[in-house]
Amino acid sequence: MRIAVLGTGMVGRALGTGLVRLGHEVRMGSRTAGNPVAAAWAEQLGPAASAGDFAAAAAFGEVIVNATAGHACLAALRAAGADRLAGKVLVDVSNPLYASGERWAGHSRSLAERIQRAFPEARVVKTLNTMSAAVMAEPSRVDGQHTVFLSGDDSRAKEVVAALLSDLGWTEESMIDLGGLGTARGTELLLPLGLDLWKALGTANFNFHVQRPESTPFFPVSYS
Repeated sequence: MRIAVLGTGMVGRALGTGLVRLGHEVRMGSRTAGNPVAAAWAEQLGPAASAGDFAAAAAFGEVIVNATAGHACLAALRAAGADRLAGKVLVDVSNPLYASGERWAGHSRSLAERIQRAFPEARVVKTLNTMSAAVMAEPSRVDGQHTVFLSGDDSRAKEVVAALLSDLGWTEESMIDLGGLGTARGTELLLPLGLDLWKALGTANFNFHVQRPESTPFFPVSYS
């Protein structure tokens, strides 16, 4: 599969590398076509890896991975072009962070929902945003069972994303489909806890796990 990875940071490089090594063709997108980080990454990975600006990457990819910084992702996706995103699965792994690393507040919608609203013809699926870049691309770095969440309004798009997660080593049992894209509000709110855990544990090689019984009936919570 041809996959565009937008973003040249730790997340983009980790996922891009993992996907190339699994046999996918990956083009890394950045603001400029001559980005030295993207060019070096492509040269290191060989002929299945390439680099270009956001628009070139989005045109190349059958699936688009948004691995840009949360505060800049809407601008990056606008540079990629709404017409190049239309109809494609857009895997959003970003989190709402300022450039300084502080989480922003004051939005009633998740970042994923705002992406979907800005690009209504894209098929947005939120996933992998509750863990470090290394664990995203190599879940075996964390021993035992742990969980990856999916949120999205397009069931077929989530099937495509689940297949890519499986390629990366995520088991079917580890995946929890939370439902519509509105559920991304909850997973994005895990970010402050994840950052605090990273500091407390001294490592980013950890993840959340949801322990569930064989049957999981839903009981609405009441505070009355």
